[in-house]
Amino acid sequence: MQIKSHFFLFFLSFFLFLLHKNNMMDIKNRAREVLKEYFGYDSFRSSQEEIIGAALDGRDVLALMPTGGGKSICFQVPALMSEGIAIVVTPLISLMKDQVRNLEARGIRALAIHMGMSRREVDLALNNAAYGGYKFLYMSPERLSTRLFQSYIPILNV
Repeated sequence: MQIKSHFFLFFLSFFLFLLHKNNMMDIKNRAREVLKEYFGYDSFRSSQEEIIGAALDGRDVLALMPTGGGKSICFQVPALMSEGIAIVVTPLISLMKDQVRNLEARGIRALAIHMGMSRREVDLALNNAAYGGYKFLYMSPERLSTRLFQSYIPILNV
């Protein structure tokens, strides 16, 4: 009886491993499709696929990459494959605006909230983020702690 139960546990573990492996292959193939569809590339750069795979697998990821190394793709592809909106926090307003412009040129809805905006503009942007079908919300760090942003957290599908 003991041999049968060990065999069953081994078989079950192996079956679950195969399911996970096949699912990860499907996810990686879908990630490549998203990369091609939105960014026009046929393949990822060196470590991008591993980083994206880990993120899509639900693991925390810290990726250190050089300037021009393709960091944005590492969070944009998983976000495009997931439900809801991705919040990107950056203190660099020019980078934020450039990223939003580039995403919108690719047909991806994105918006930015930074210090140069009035309360009304921020409220409108957050309302659009919550109800307007946007995929990316770029924010400066100081905006995260505002009461207005805090009031939108429960309704943002992050």
